[in-house]
Amino acid sequence: MGLIAGCGMLVAFVCSITLVPAMLALLNPPGEPTSVGFRGLAPLDDFLQRHRIAVVAGTIILALAGTPLLFHLPFDFNPVNLQNPSAPSVITYRELQKTPETSGVDADLLAPTLDGADQTAKRLERLPEVSHALTLDSFIPADQGEKIAAIRSAPKGLLSALNPRQQQPTPSEQDTVAAIRTTAADLRKAAGNASGTGADAARHVSDLLIRLAQSSAATRTKAVAAIVPPLLINLGQLRLMLDAEPVTIKTLPPDLVRAWLLPDGRARVQILPKGDLNDTNVLRQFATAILAAEPSATGPAISTYESGKTVTRAFIEAGGLALLSIAVLLLIALRRITDVLLTLAPLLLAGAVTLEVCVLAGLALNFANIVALPLLLGVGVAFKIYYIMAWRAGKTRLLQSTLTRAVIFSAMTNAVAFGSMAASSYPGMSGMGKLMALALLCTLAAAVLFQPVLMGKPRQLNVSPSPLDPLAVPAE
Repeated sequence: MGLIAGCGMLVAFVCSITLVPAMLALLNPPGEPTSVGFRGLAPLDDFLQRHRIAVVAGTIILALAGTPLLFHLPFDFNPVNLQNPSAPSVITYRELQKTPETSGVDADLLAPTLDGADQTAKRLERLPEVSHALTLDSFIPADQGEKIAAIRSAPKGLLSALNPRQQQPTPSEQDTVAAIRTTAADLRKAAGNASGTGADAARHVSDLLIRLAQSSAATRTKAVAAIVPPLLINLGQLRLMLDAEPVTIKTLPPDLVRAWLLPDGRARVQILPKGDLNDTNVLRQFATAILAAEPSATGPAISTYESGKTVTRAFIEAGGLALLSIAVLLLIALRRITDVLLTLAPLLLAGAVTLEVCVLAGLALNFANIVALPLLLGVGVAFKIYYIMAWRAGKTRLLQSTLTRAVIFSAMTNAVAFGSMAASSYPGMSGMGKLMALALLCTLAAAVLFQPVLMGKPRQLNVSPSPLDPLAVPAE
């Protein structure tokens, strides 16, 4: 994105100093008969200049007072929150997250031995952010002797029904209909006049069986195809359950053992979170608690959390480098430290206010909308350079000038282009549009309302105003 934006700006710059002047010379549009500035802002312009000290001090104090809010600026590192919440995949994932075992946001770590893994799991389970922890031993049932004895004491009639000595002949169509009617009658008799969920279900199934008995043979064939195969599977599983044997690590499936125990003896521990896993704060607390207890932990929850931290650090570094680069370029172009500071101060103020408003409005940063912050630097410093150059040329009454009109219309076009993304159904795209529109609004206010007041009167006044901009005449 940075490469595309940077190359695009270079192309736009080349066009602005070559194609645009050539088109103006070729088309030779007529000049404006009168100024196109904002005459109606003259009272506000005069008020701000008369009370410039109070306005500058009040703005800085207000921005500094909101600085503690920056410590509460949230970063939503959950990439699922960037997707369309109405998408079937997102709805299914949200449902899976209601159960820790299927949430997909667990943490993992390796212990030197299986016994060490069991001890680590017991220790981590005591954390309030942990639902439970699993190891290979979690797949071995407890109290197997008592359970196997209970299973083997099952009635012999059940075993003989599951394992008949001889196969019964296939029933005829008349036998099938008669069996269905008999079953329906038995269900109706069992339900009787009772009320409740069980009795109502019995009567409902009885009605369905009667309808099935009255249907055609083809319909009963479809019913057999839909009911009998799953029933055979269930009966086969029940048959295996009644033939239970003790479970040990050696009898577990090799693929399962390989996923939890390495050949060198190291064992895996899986830690499952507790709470609403759709809440980013819950995931953050879980990840930080696990890392505090086991710094070597990894897994989806840890990698997602650390990805958010990495992106945040990267943008802080990029922002710092961008400010440094901007300061160096400004120093080369303006050749005055004070002018550089007068350009950067409103830019930093706009950035701080933008983030403070995000906290107050509950707008969290995420992997998508964080790209609005470099945009704030690029567009913001351009606006402020315009005012610095006009101020150095001796221009006054900047709020009423054609420059302010050009800056406002430029900001409006950007705000419409980027802000239109706020209407997207995708939260990631919508959040990007909202933050970009907010950043443009703050940097525009800092450039139009704050910077002229911060600069004050020009060092030298322009005594030969342009005929197209009479509002630039000195106030004296």
